[in-house]
Amino acid sequence: MEKRMRAFLVLLLIGLTSLSVNAFPAQEKAAPRNDLVLPDQEYLIGPNDVVEVYVLKMPELSREYRVGANGTIEMPFLGSIPAENKTSRELSAAIAKGLQDGYLVDPQVSVIVRQVNRRYFIQGAVRTAGVYNIEGRPTLLELISIAGGLNPPYGSTAFIMHKTQPPPAQPAQNEADAVYDLKKANLNALMRGDFAENVRIEPGDIVQIPPSDVFFVAGEVKAPGSFPLKEGTTLRMAISLAQNTNMAAAPGRAVIFREDGSKERKQIPIDITAVMRGRSPDVPILANDIIVVPNSKAKAALLPMMNSFGVNIAWAATRVIAPY
Repeated sequence: MEKRMRAFLVLLLIGLTSLSVNAFPAQEKAAPRNDLVLPDQEYLIGPNDVVEVYVLKMPELSREYRVGANGTIEMPFLGSIPAENKTSRELSAAIAKGLQDGYLVDPQVSVIVRQVNRRYFIQGAVRTAGVYNIEGRPTLLELISIAGGLNPPYGSTAFIMHKTQPPPAQPAQNEADAVYDLKKANLNALMRGDFAENVRIEPGDIVQIPPSDVFFVAGEVKAPGSFPLKEGTTLRMAISLAQNTNMAAAPGRAVIFREDGSKERKQIPIDITAVMRGRSPDVPILANDIIVVPNSKAKAALLPMMNSFGVNIAWAATRVIAPY
C-alpha cells in the first residue's frame, strides 16, 4: 500500500509540473515584432523613413531617399520635396508636379516606403515591453495588444509621454534638454469599455504602465499578506480579501498605518467590527497602507479550552466573552 501511495504521489507531481508549464506560456519572453502595419490606416511618411522613388525614363532620379529630420527629401533637379505626413501616392503626385515644370510632359512616378522609423515605446506592466516600428498611429489599446496585453498586477493609470519640439530660438542640445507633455489614461475605465480613454499614440511617444500599488493586511486574519490596490478599495473589501478575522482577533482595536509624506507612518485606529456591520462608515484604502488586526489576549487564553467543545462553539464564545 505504501509503495502504491508513493507511486501515486510521484505521478501526481509530474502531472502538476507539466500542467504548470503549459498553464503559463506567457512567461516566456517573445521576441517583439519589428515592423507592424495597422490595416485600417494608410501610412504617412515621417522623418528618417527610407522611400524608393521610380521615375519612368529618368534613372538618375530613380533610387532610395532618406527623409530628413525636417521632413523633406533632396532630389536632383527638384531640390527639397516635402514628404512628412504624406502617403506614397501624395508624394508621387508632388514629385510628378515638380517634374512637369520644365522637365517632363507626363511624368510617371511611383513611391514605395522601404523602411519605416515610427518608433513607439511601451514599458512597465505589459507582457512584451519594448520598442515597436508601426506603420500608422495606434491607439493605446492597440499598442497594449501589440505588446502582448497587460501583465497583472498592473496599475490603473497609463502615462503617455510625448516629446515636444523646442522653439527654434532654443534648440534642445541633448536628450536631457527635451521637453515632454504628459497625458494620462484610466486603464480600468478603458477595460470596462470607456473608449474616451483610448487615446491616440504619436510616433516617438513613451507609454509607461506602472505595476499595481499594493496594501498589506497583517495580524489576526485568516489570509494575511499583500494585495493589489484596485480603484475604490475600502477597508471592508480589504478584510474580505484577507478572508476575515480569525477567532483570536480583537477587531475593535485594529490600526491602519498610513504614509503621510514623512519618515513616520500615521496611525489610524479603526473598529473593523463596526465597519463590517455598517455601524461606522467604510474607510478608503490607499497605496502602501498596512492594516493590523491585533490579538485578543482573553480570546487567545480561552481558545485551547473552548476548541475542545468544537469550532463553532468556540467562535461564538469568543464573540461573547471578548468582542474586542
